[in-house]
Amino acid sequence: MRTEVTKMTDYTLTIPRIAAYERHLLNEERSRGTIEKYLRDVNAFSAWLGGRQVTKELASEWKAHLLSSGYAPVSVNAMLSALNGLFRFLGWDECRLKFLKIQRRLFRDGRRELTKNEYERLVSTASALGKERLALLMEAVCATGIRISELNRLTVEAAMRGRAEISLKGKIREILLPGKLCRKLLKYAKKEKIASGAIFRTRSGREISRRQVWTEMKALCGAANVELSKVFPHNLRHLFATAFYRACKDIARLADILGHSSIETTRIYLAVPGSECMRQLDRLGLIL
Repeated sequence: MRTEVTKMTDYTLTIPRIAAYERHLLNEERSRGTIEKYLRDVNAFSAWLGGRQVTKELASEWKAHLLSSGYAPVSVNAMLSALNGLFRFLGWDECRLKFLKIQRRLFRDGRRELTKNEYERLVSTASALGKERLALLMEAVCATGIRISELNRLTVEAAMRGRAEISLKGKIREILLPGKLCRKLLKYAKKEKIASGAIFRTRSGREISRRQVWTEMKALCGAANVELSKVFPHNLRHLFATAFYRACKDIARLADILGHSSIETTRIYLAVPGSECMRQLDRLGLIL
């Protein structure tokens, strides 16, 4: 497929080419969330092109367009990553763009920081509203640090063993499941008559999507008295990371558990809120 694509001389971004890129991402074993994100960004670029052939100049214009539209530099780089991946696949290497240079952030935005107390309120509210699956799902993600795309690895068999194997991008990692979580997972599976396989499923037996989890979590905010900006699935993974590091102070082990290939990625998870940085500065006592 790659050889056939690179021989094409015109640079029109067609539906078949985007479809071929999607198949390529599937073959690369990218997560479903990543594939959806890449395709969304590629289709946005295609719509912006309006049928024009791709050139390095136009790609650069799109980059400038994103910045002028108010996208954060991190978001722009994420979109460029999707586009560069497409160009690499099509053999259009001369169209690839440079990423924006961003200084590593020393602290996180407190408006998006989910605290342990807020997490507990979300779980309690879900249980009180009869949303047992959602409550248990949030506990499972927050207690293990897995991605929503990895939920299907929490199987009846894994809960019985007390560990789960997770495969992503050709890498396999094994995570331990807390005993209390295993008991709750098996109790829920028995109640739902799930004898084997994935525990978290839709009523039709299909895999739960990230968007569905996102929507259900957002619906809890009012009753749980938690800001909407703090409630999204990935924040549960961040909360696990900070709790684990505070307990163990082992960033290398944490990187292994989270499935990070670089400790620098893990360091991003451990950035403290700006308010905490301010308290640390005040404690220095250097203002007379």
